[in-house]
Amino acid sequence: MASQTRPKNLDLLRFRLPAVGYASIAHRISGVLMFLAIPLFLYLLELSLSHPEGFAQVAALMSSVVFKLIVVALVWALVHHLCAGIRYLLLDIDVGIEKAAARQSAIGVIVIGGVAALITLVGVFL
Repeated sequence: MASQTRPKNLDLLRFRLPAVGYASIAHRISGVLMFLAIPLFLYLLELSLSHPEGFAQVAALMSSVVFKLIVVALVWALVHHLCAGIRYLLLDIDVGIEKAAARQSAIGVIVIGGVAALITLVGVFL
């Protein structure tokens, strides 16, 4: 019987991804975050429109630090997902397909998302 090579258990944390890989993973994470936020915000909308006490509850919740951090995360997710989506549309029509251009556009998407999150963070907490 021929000996078979067994699959190796690779440590995924040892691999160093390029900027394009990080942008791709962040694009997926941002999409999931926005999708998971839909029920939360629909519930808050329903609660705020149901009666005046519900509106007061939502207003009090919106002033909490945790809610403000959620808003910052969702603004990052929205901006990153939008910019990465535009980047992928351009890649689909062969714009920026070269390795250097793809790397620069991925870094640009990551930076734009981070800047949007920082601006939102400052705006929400000041």
